[in-house]
Amino acid sequence: MKQGGKARIAVVGGGSWGTAFAAMLSERNPDVSLWVREPEVCEGILKTRENRTFLPEVPLPLSVRPTNDLRDAVSGREIVAVAVPSQHLRAVARRMAGFLAPGACVVSLAKGVENGTLRRMTEVLAEELPGASGRLAVLSGPTFAREVAEGKPTGATVASRDTAVAASLQAALSGSRFRVYAETDVTGIEIGGALKNVMAIAAGMSDGLGFGHNARSLLISRGLAEIARLGVRLGASPQTFAGLSGLGDLVLTCTGDLSRNRTVGMRIGRGEKISAILSGMKMVAEGVETARATMDLSRRTGVPMPISEQVFLILHQGKDVEAAVGELFARALRPERDE
Repeated sequence: MKQGGKARIAVVGGGSWGTAFAAMLSERNPDVSLWVREPEVCEGILKTRENRTFLPEVPLPLSVRPTNDLRDAVSGREIVAVAVPSQHLRAVARRMAGFLAPGACVVSLAKGVENGTLRRMTEVLAEELPGASGRLAVLSGPTFAREVAEGKPTGATVASRDTAVAASLQAALSGSRFRVYAETDVTGIEIGGALKNVMAIAAGMSDGLGFGHNARSLLISRGLAEIARLGVRLGASPQTFAGLSGLGDLVLTCTGDLSRNRTVGMRIGRGEKISAILSGMKMVAEGVETARATMDLSRRTGVPMPISEQVFLILHQGKDVEAAVGELFARALRPERDE
């Protein structure tokens, strides 16, 4: 990697987060490629220097080079940051496998758990990119795409099991107003980043029902307890969940108006059907599918996750929202700290 933190970087994924991340990186890196899956979106960015489909009214610097050719985007890059929806990550990684440069680091920006296999995103990458398995990382934290693209102060954590990889990525991915912290708890960072989307849907439902600030605070606090319980059972450090990718991201996603997952929950709380909501959305609300994987993880590990369970039942089995709230409050009283 070049001195001063500069590197040849590819961002794979032309949605709002991938576009914003590429724009932020271009501040210090004069050559950032951006793979955009949809030809019409790529063509639009090339013509207008703006991703009007996923991140309108945010100019994209000339140092970001959009392309619809995955080989062109990835070949020869020292760092490849993958920002595609979690349920599509495996297919994209499989396509990338033959294009990666020897020694390239691969960073997951996706926040989810793969349905069926219940693999975390770096586990999916390790299976599809075995040659890069020692240089995988995840970047997560409270990072609304629009605010990152606009240069507003933001923090995130990059985690790799290899401390040297984490440190080099910390230097390469930091910007003047994008502060990156290094970590080795990959499991904790990924579990926190994925499951906060499920809790954001729950918080949105509460807001849509008009339950107020007390209820939202209750959901955030008990939601964090659920996430931490599962993460620790899977081998994560409990301290990770007090950090940017745990509490930080959870609070942002459960309270911010830019949160797609919270918006989905609010609309459900106001009486809309999930099928109608999703059919009209351009961008993915990761928590909808992650709710299914979370329930499977809960059953596999034996970790009780009552809020996640109710979100799953509402989203995927048509349960009434008010009935779900009633069941949560009817649960047996217990100590706050669940050992």
